[in-house]
Order: sequence, then structure tokens, then C-alpha cells
Amino acid sequence: MQAERGDGVDDGMTVLLAEDDPDVSALVRHVLEADGYRVEAVADGAEALRRFEERRPDLLVLDVMMPRLTGFEVLARLRELDDAGTPVPVLMLSARAGQDDIVRGFELGVSDYVTKPFMIGELRARVRALLARV
Repeated sequence: MQAERGDGVDDGMTVLLAEDDPDVSALVRHVLEADGYRVEAVADGAEALRRFEERRPDLLVLDVMMPRLTGFEVLARLRELDDAGTPVPVLMLSARAGQDDIVRGFELGVSDYVTKPFMIGELRARVRALLARV
């Protein structure tokens, strides 16, 4: 599959991708890089938190089920850090499609929640919409 470059993308935008499935991570990274974003990928929640604290990204794409810290745990800790200023938007990307999980994500402060399997075009549109607000 070849991803086309999206319109109006700011090449300076950075996305931190926290996804432990290497196939999903590679696909999302490829699509976002094709749209002109700089993507840094990590495979576990603790590493996502560490990288976020080192270099605050413009967007965090976060899986729920990851080793060491779940996406929910990462999100809760990040929102504690974001008590001052504008929080970084977080797009939760998860196979956990139950209403309780989705509601929990929004209660913890997620900006958007996309369930797997997902459509590439929809993911790209949601990323663009979130970054347009930054």
C-alpha cells in the first residue's frame, strides 16, 4: 500500500507512536511519515513516558495494551504532568473496542479513540484534525 502525502501538513510536527505490535507500528509510522510528520516509535508504556518527558511531541498515538505500563497508565501520568498549559493531544489506538474502555480513555483525557482494525484514511484524517488544533 502506498500512502499519499496529505494536504496542509506541517513538516515540523512530531508524533510519538507508542505501539507494541511491530506490524501496526510500521504501518502507522509509514503513513504518518508519508504525510510529512516526524515519527518516533516506541514499543512499551514506560519508554513512551520517558520519551514524552524528554521531548514533548505535538501528538501522542497511544496503544492501550502495552508492556510495562498500559496506555491508560501512561495517559493518567501524562495528564498529571500537563496540569499547567495546553495538554498534548492523545489519539488512543486500540483493539479494546468495548464501551467501558473507550469511556475510560475519554475520562482520563484522551483527545480521540480509534479502534483496531482501523481504516488508514480515517486515521490520517483524525491525526490531521488533532494537529490542526495545536
